[in-house]
Amino acid sequence: MSERRPPRILAVAGSDSSGGAGVQADVKTIAMLGGYAMTAITTVTAQNTVGVQAIAPMSGEVVAQQISSCIEDIGVDAVKIGMLHDADIIGHTAAALVGVKAPIVLDPVMVSTSGSALIDPDAIAALREQLFPMATLVTPNLPELGHLLERNLTDSSQMVEAAEELSHMTGAAVLAKGGHTSDKRIIDVLYSPGDRAVQFDHARIETRHTHGTGCTLSSAIATLLGHGQPLEHAVRLGRQFVLRAIEAAPGFGAGNGPLGHHSVRSLT
Repeated sequence: MSERRPPRILAVAGSDSSGGAGVQADVKTIAMLGGYAMTAITTVTAQNTVGVQAIAPMSGEVVAQQISSCIEDIGVDAVKIGMLHDADIIGHTAAALVGVKAPIVLDPVMVSTSGSALIDPDAIAALREQLFPMATLVTPNLPELGHLLERNLTDSSQMVEAAEELSHMTGAAVLAKGGHTSDKRIIDVLYSPGDRAVQFDHARIETRHTHGTGCTLSSAIATLLGHGQPLEHAVRLGRQFVLRAIEAAPGFGAGNGPLGHHSVRSLT
């Protein structure tokens, strides 16, 4: 038995048949960052780089059993939560995670990169009420942040106040992602309750190959937290992983193509 075991990371998310996002992106990310990946599939999707062709959600009971099967036997050092299609899945996921002491990174997936809706509109309230209070970190992009706060957010100047507001509502740290603005630089804002806001930024990479960036970032942060990294440093390193994966994109597909997770060998 190895003296140094990898951190056990549980990804609770949907399946992307084309491999660019969802649990497929999570598993690749976790493995490349030295973690042991486990999954609880919430939804099966037929999708590719141009769109989502079909969605088949699991029952909440099946999702909860997958979570319990992993935690009770393997154990868990961090949890990443992605696509949760409806209130039934959200409720069962929250119940299955009661008592978990490991950090939970929640990516409130609502719309795919191609623009397809991935969550029942009635489930957003359940997400806010049942899972956000359990999260260590919530990672909405600007449109998702607007949905959660029930107002229109259009530029990065609104992000700090909005991230602070969501953090105060939920008790979780919030990483507001600014990739959906038209700014020449991508600005992300991390706000932790009772702490200062920290801004991260980088030059925008002109590419259409961004399928699964949100999934990749949240699972990278979860894995780094599982390694014991402090939150701010985990976010900084997670962003580096995503940037390098975008730069290494293999160029597959006619639309928003997948990242090159396989090429990211070092974050130094």
